[in-house]
Amino acid sequence: MIDKRVASAAQALADVPDGATVMIGGFGTAGLPDDLTDALIEQGARELVIVNNNAGNGERGIAALLAAGRVRKVICSFPRQADSHHFDRLYREGKVALELVPQGNLAERIRAAGAGIGAFFTPTGYGTELARGKEVREIDGRMQVLEYPIHADYALIKAERGDRWGNLSYRMTARNFGPIMAAAARITVATVHEVVELGALDPEAVVTPGLFVQRLVQVPRRSTQGAGFKTAA
Repeated sequence: MIDKRVASAAQALADVPDGATVMIGGFGTAGLPDDLTDALIEQGARELVIVNNNAGNGERGIAALLAAGRVRKVICSFPRQADSHHFDRLYREGKVALELVPQGNLAERIRAAGAGIGAFFTPTGYGTELARGKEVREIDGRMQVLEYPIHADYALIKAERGDRWGNLSYRMTARNFGPIMAAAARITVATVHEVVELGALDPEAVVTPGLFVQRLVQVPRRSTQGAGFKTAA
């Protein structure tokens, strides 16, 4: 019987090694898997490469990982925000590296990894520092930059509902990077607020098929405070 449910976030992340590349879903605080990032801090893995849309907000999630000294490198689109003080400090001190990727390129590089695409050309970034050292070609009259997929050892994502096979549906904008990250990682760990019986999810509402999910953790819903407003996480 296929059952991907794991008793706790700590158990689901017990085998994350030092130096792992970890994709973490979320756009700012929307869809950020706080329960998994907390468990990763407790687990103790170091020298991590974190792939996310930004470099952490406030004191939770990726920011907490950075503050704990667990991160070697961040691959993201928006490293600096009003509340990204942990990344700001560590970067200025030379304690964390940054690979800056335009948001569309970041999403496509992750998607390409899941789709088995070896590389792709894009005009985004041409003529800027972000294209330095990269192959450039003229295609259909436009100069384009060669970009490579981003693969991960683990993807940590937050969904709304799931079944024991790992089929997932999401809540509104919490969906963001989750589906493409799930396909791009060797091991995907997903949290859900509700585990339903097989067949209870409308097939049209399944965004991430269980094929891309290896571990499923049910977590309680909690309120989070971020960006000046309160939401149900």
